[in-house]
Amino acid sequence: MSSRQSAAQISKLKDLIEYGASPRAAIAMVVAAKAMAFISGRAYVVPQDIKNIAPDILRHRIAVSYEAEAEDLDSDAIIKIILDELRTP
Repeated sequence: MSSRQSAAQISKLKDLIEYGASPRAAIAMVVAAKAMAFISGRAYVVPQDIKNIAPDILRHRIAVSYEAEAEDLDSDAIIKIILDELRTP
């Protein structure tokens, strides 16, 4: 884990996620990020492209645990926590 990320916040998620995204989700994120870059008139992807499309790609691919439901957290809230903690260059 990078020192730029909060270990406490990220490790808390371990108990809130029943199962996460598959490699196919990563492929979908790459394709969607390339499309976002193209729409924005760029021939390259920037980290913000990934952050912008991540909720739409990951929303139905992350299953929350009973602990997350007890804390009133859905997959969107967990994705937001992850994206807020990940630092981009």
